[in-house]
Amino acid sequence: MTRRRSFSDKFKATVALEALRGDKTAQEIAAKHKIHPTQVTTWKRQAIDGLTGVFSDKAKKIEDNEAEVKELHAKIGKLVVENGTGAYAALQATVPLALSQGLKR
Repeated sequence: MTRRRSFSDKFKATVALEALRGDKTAQEIAAKHKIHPTQVTTWKRQAIDGLTGVFSDKAKKIEDNEAEVKELHAKIGKLVVENGTGAYAALQATVPLALSQGLKR
C-alpha cells in the first residue's frame, strides 16, 4: 500500500505561480513537477481565490488598531476623571510606550 504524497506550501506556491504566468500549459507544468494536471489547476484556483485575502488583511489590521487606540484614549479619559491630574502625568509616560509596543502602524 502506497502512502499519499504531501507537498509543502512553498512547492504549491511555486507550481501555482508557474501556472498563473501562462507560459506553459497545465500538462507541461504537471510533467515537469511529476504531479497530476488537475492538481496544477486546483492550486492555481486556490492561489487566485486567496489573493483577495492578501490585500484585505492589511486594511482590517489598521481598522483594528484604530479601534484599540480609541478604546485606550477612552480609558485614559476615564482614569483622569477618576484619579485627578496626578494620574494623568503617569499615564502620559506609560501609554505612548504601550502604544508603540503593541500598535505599530
